[in-house]
Amino acid sequence: MAFVDDLGKALDRSPGGGIILTSVDAIMDWSRGKSLWTMPLGTACCAMELIAASFSRFDFDRHGTIPRADPRHTDVMVVAGTITHKMAPAAKRLWEQMPDPKWCIAMGNCAVSGGIFYYDTYSVVRGVDEFLPVDVYIAGCPPRPESLQDAIFQLRKKVASDSISPGREREVEYLLPLPSGRRRGDVAAARLDGEQS
Repeated sequence: MAFVDDLGKALDRSPGGGIILTSVDAIMDWSRGKSLWTMPLGTACCAMELIAASFSRFDFDRHGTIPRADPRHTDVMVVAGTITHKMAPAAKRLWEQMPDPKWCIAMGNCAVSGGIFYYDTYSVVRGVDEFLPVDVYIAGCPPRPESLQDAIFQLRKKVASDSISPGREREVEYLLPLPSGRRRGDVAAARLDGEQS
C-alpha cells in the first residue's frame, strides 16, 4: 500500500496529475467496490440472517461479495449479533488482521447499539463502534438479508468516494445518511492526527 500512497501524492503534486489521479481513483474504486469480500462475524441470532444472505436465493456472489473465513483475505467485516466485553478483543484482533483498506458493517440492533441486552446485562458492549470504526449501520432485530444487500450497495458508494491521495475525496450522493467525522474506534485516524500535529 505504501507504493500506492506515494503514487497518489506524486500525481497530486505534478501538473496535470489531477486528471490522471481521478482516472486511477475511478479504476481502483470500481475494482474495490465490485469485489468486497466479507469477514462474517456472527455472534447471535443476526448470524442466521447473515448465513441466509449467502444462499442462492439472495446470491451475493453476483455482486462480488463473497464470505471468507480468513481475515487476511477480506475487505469488509460484517458484525452480526451481540458483542460482549469478553468478545471485543477477539473481534478487534480479527479487524487488525484484515489488510487496508477495510470497512465495517454493524448488522442488527445489538451490533449497532447493544440492543435489548445492553440494559439487562453488564457484559454487553453498547455497539461495535465503541472499538471498531463502523462505516454502515443496519437496523433491525434481526435485519433481513435484503438489508445487508442494501448496506453493501451503500458501502460501494462510500468506496467510490475514496482516493489514493491522502486528504482527497470525491462527492458521492448517498440515499441514506452515513456516519460523519472521526469515529471512536478509528485507531488509524487517531494515528494520522498524531502524525500531522
